Amino acid sequence: MTENLMLLALCGLIGLWVAVLIRRLLAARRASTLRATQKWAIIDGSNVMHWKDGTPQIATVRDVVSHLSQKGFTVGVVFDANAGYLLSGKYQHDDTLSLALNLPESHVMVVPKGQPADPAILTMARDMNARIVTNDRFRDWAGDFPEVRKSGHLIPGSFRSGQLNLRLSNTNKPRKKRAA
Repeated sequence: MTENLMLLALCGLIGLWVAVLIRRLLAARRASTLRATQKWAIIDGSNVMHWKDGTPQIATVRDVVSHLSQKGFTVGVVFDANAGYLLSGKYQHDDTLSLALNLPESHVMVVPKGQPADPAILTMARDMNARIVTNDRFRDWAGDFPEVRKSGHLIPGSFRSGQLNLRLSNTNKPRKKRAA
């Protein structure tokens, strides 16, 4: 009788393990499908927040999020750990910044203190097959992330006269000024 109970318990545990495994596989498949069907852009939040007058402002990032969303992008934002201090004088977690940006918390990341945001941005962009909105060229990371040299992978931008200018075309090279 004890052997039968042990065998029954073992079968139950195996069944539970299989159910969990199947659930994880299905979730991974859904996530993979989501990545493949959505056009992603990862915003370098600590870079973009300085685009208006060189002053860190969450509204600047919010404007870029809104513009990209209107263009059909699903947006993620990554900040350095000190972003909250620069924006409000105190540390801000993912949840606080996600509320300020009107994005799901899962789309906003504040990297841990002492870690650079660049590798997180680059890895996330690679995993999501995303373009990166930044004026950073990531030269220090080009060996590990050669895609930063690929035309169109990085989306530079600025604000001029209060208007957002994003170079969404398929080039990273500055436009040449026409001769007058």
